[in-house]
Amino acid sequence: MMRIGYYAHHHGSGHCRQADKLAALLPNDARAQLTVFTSLDINSYRFTAIDEQQIIRLNAEDERPDDILAGRAGQYWQPASLHYSPVGNSDIQKRSHQILDTIFQCKIDLMIIDVSVEVAMLCRAASIPYLYVRLPGIRDDAPHIGAFAGALALLAPYPKALESAHTSEWVCDKTLYLDFIYSQKTESYTYESFIDILAKLSIDSEISAPESTSLPSPKKAQLTDKSGATIPIITVIKGYGGHKAIDEKLPELRSLLPDALIVSLGPIDDDKRCYVDISAEIDDVTPFICHSDYLMMACGLNAVAQAYHYDTPLIVVPDDRPHNEQAVMSEALVTQNKALNWQQFKTLMSIDDGQPESIAQIIHGQSKQHPTTSVDSIKKNNIEENNIEEGSSEETNAATLTVAQAFMHSTTDYPTTKRWFENWLLPRLNLTPESTIKD
Repeated sequence: MMRIGYYAHHHGSGHCRQADKLAALLPNDARAQLTVFTSLDINSYRFTAIDEQQIIRLNAEDERPDDILAGRAGQYWQPASLHYSPVGNSDIQKRSHQILDTIFQCKIDLMIIDVSVEVAMLCRAASIPYLYVRLPGIRDDAPHIGAFAGALALLAPYPKALESAHTSEWVCDKTLYLDFIYSQKTESYTYESFIDILAKLSIDSEISAPESTSLPSPKKAQLTDKSGATIPIITVIKGYGGHKAIDEKLPELRSLLPDALIVSLGPIDDDKRCYVDISAEIDDVTPFICHSDYLMMACGLNAVAQAYHYDTPLIVVPDDRPHNEQAVMSEALVTQNKALNWQQFKTLMSIDDGQPESIAQIIHGQSKQHPTTSVDSIKKNNIEENNIEEGSSEETNAATLTVAQAFMHSTTDYPTTKRWFENWLLPRLNLTPESTIKD
């Protein structure tokens, strides 16, 4: 069994969350052998699949006043193979020692790097095999290309269907597409239980509700105004990696849906609270994804992964990120008829008077339905996508052994990285190392 190390970048909580989801796919004995490296503090993300003693909390990599050279020192002082590389920075020297020493002490066989060109180059220079997590976006700069070339393979935690048309062919060929990695939920969320959650949040959370909006009562089967008309529910989901773009849309969203119940989950700017009815931070957004009439969110990987298999009309508002990460994902979702962008949503609102059923039909080509649990929905999609008859033995494999699970389990089936690389990984790629040096 191979020992795995996982480097999780500290920007936002998404990289640590991704490590946690992959760890949960491992058998218990192998999961205990996983080591995660991150400089994100424990209060910003708490792992659920692995214990704290498996987390190596790294020194920060911020610039220091006593640096000899800044992290981006200019053309003639900055290696083209790195994005950021201060010289004389004692914190980076310590974190590099932490990484290499832990790899040696824990006898780590393979690193998964999510994401850092600098850590990738550190591993390659130290002759440590690594896989590089490839996020969406345009990443054709020299440092990324070097990190991609130095990896045994690339991991894409999203479906190949959402790949950018701008990505080089060899990069796609070297990529193992894991599809979206989801966290299974065993709890069933009925529409009535969702209304109960809304009722509790309307009491416990910070509210600045427009007078025209009636907040829910636990005894109601659905939301209605004083005239008995149904009140649409729109949930806005935001992460901690950045939420400026989506917050800026809230005034216009309120104007488009003056009578709707607007729920904001996650961080929100204080001056935007008056445009929503409920502002809260919760652990599980599944019932909101499942039962809202509309879902509006940015295009971070973890958020998209959670909403991808539901029919709830999705409006995407990409946040400004390096390498156009969320813009490229947003474009792919719209192209694949999985979502509407903001302008499309506004146009359809004016044409169809904002009916969620008609918007869902335009996006998905079918009427909006509310699955009772996330497991049921995803299992159904797995069966359909693999053309498997329900009740067959293959159904169980398709529903329980996803691409990501097959990948993680494969690391437990081989005693050495070399044998795993040659016998499991390479046959799944469309690229192989050159056996001879060409003149």
